[in-house]
Amino acid sequence: MKAFAQLFLSLDETNKTNEKVKVLKDYFNNVPDTDKMHMLALFSGRKPKRQINSTLVRNWAIEASNIPGWLFEESYHVVGDLAETMSLLMPQNRGSSSKTLTEWIAEINALGDKTEEEKKLWLLDSWAMLDTSERFVFNKLLTGSFRVGVSQSLVVKALAEITGIEAPALTHRIMGSWMPATYTYEQLVHEDSASDDISRPYPFFLAYPIQETSEKQKSSDELKIALGDEGEWQAEWKWDGIRSQLIKRGGEIFIWSRGEDLATDKFPELYPFLNALPDGTVIDGELLSFQNGLPMPFNVLQTRIGRKNLTKKILEESPVAVIAYDCLEYNGEDIRNRTQAERRLILEELQAATPFPEIFRLSALISFETWDDLAKTREQSRAMIAEGIMLKRKSATYQVGRKRGDWWKWKIDPLSVDAVMIYAQKGHGRRADLYTDYTFAVWDGDKLVPFAKAYSGLTDAEINKVDYFIKRNTLEKFGPVRTVKPELVFEIGFEGINKSSRHKSGIALRFPRILRWRHDKPKEEADTIESLRALLGE
Repeated sequence: MKAFAQLFLSLDETNKTNEKVKVLKDYFNNVPDTDKMHMLALFSGRKPKRQINSTLVRNWAIEASNIPGWLFEESYHVVGDLAETMSLLMPQNRGSSSKTLTEWIAEINALGDKTEEEKKLWLLDSWAMLDTSERFVFNKLLTGSFRVGVSQSLVVKALAEITGIEAPALTHRIMGSWMPATYTYEQLVHEDSASDDISRPYPFFLAYPIQETSEKQKSSDELKIALGDEGEWQAEWKWDGIRSQLIKRGGEIFIWSRGEDLATDKFPELYPFLNALPDGTVIDGELLSFQNGLPMPFNVLQTRIGRKNLTKKILEESPVAVIAYDCLEYNGEDIRNRTQAERRLILEELQAATPFPEIFRLSALISFETWDDLAKTREQSRAMIAEGIMLKRKSATYQVGRKRGDWWKWKIDPLSVDAVMIYAQKGHGRRADLYTDYTFAVWDGDKLVPFAKAYSGLTDAEINKVDYFIKRNTLEKFGPVRTVKPELVFEIGFEGINKSSRHKSGIALRFPRILRWRHDKPKEEADTIESLRALLGE
């Protein structure tokens, strides 16, 4: 555990890519193979199952710290992270555990069969044998809050430099539903291992933004300079659904989301179309709810995400279809190295042969002769329930991750309103001592009605200034939340807007974030609830 705790802290202490890769390589070179696989699992989102609920962990931490409950809670509000709070408040331990990461995770996984008293004794003993840094990382694992500030691509880069295996191949091998108990490091570094799991998806190819939504739109002339001749590109709508891979191999079907969640059981209406595909087919596409042949807003699909039981009512209200973008495997052959145009022809053949065209839809190509034509078509995005346009070079292969050059997303500018900040809460991790999470409101007559929360979009300098204002203009405190003097106005951007019975304003936003601080606007000139309802009508 000591090596893993040091890895976690070292990665957190640097923003330099080369330094992070060095730290990762040092770890891989100095731990057992089983620890390497557990580290890979954790860094790719495969956390151990929580075996003790947070209330019990909290209560036992207060007992181990030998302080009053109120002081523990006040400390937690200041620190902003439960795992860190517990590690700091407990008595210091000069020793260090000799157990490996693998051994600790095995013990955590074995807690499911223990009584509450046995869990308590084990946890108190565990805390007593760990030093502060180890205890912090251990608490993260125990509470299910483990996150690390390093991308999976950096982990793969470090592993590629050690093993000599190309990064795309390694990325593919750590996709899917493997766990360290059943997938060894030896299997990982042997080329044939990736073919053993018929459910394994391919790494997704991600489009690079032509513009950030907060920047000025690019003109068609700029597109001409950046992308060249229009004839080299195909254009499609950019849909707002669940990016997925749909797999038919060995007579079995699998549906994977981009977040590497196996979601086959969530979309039973797709089974007929998948079972009708030729064996050895993998399709990349977007899952959306459809009604009367038209895509529905994302919030309709959202109603069924996370549901354990899909009732007949839910299936009727949010029927799902796939809009297919690409074909990655055909007749059992990986065809990602073929051109975009070739893969498109194969996709069209598959769709033309399906007996389920209402479920297996093709991402329609947008006809255009000039970039000006495409710019005008892009203005219809919201009417199409789309986020903008995708541009794909016809000669492009299907690559791994977000690559600049061959796939671009040309999103429409966000919807926006000017709103007043009324509540604030401290952030987490490095920003645990700063107020970074804000609630915004618009006017409803002479009252301010909250409608959205946002925590991204400000620079570090702006965050410090907002934090300074909040600490000197707090009206009330409710645990970690502060009611703030309604004075600061911000432009809030969002991708979509829908009715919601769960929100006081009656409105829910899609991806709200701060576009800019409106120093030029007094609170009285912020937008109204009618402004939001007008956008809803549109």
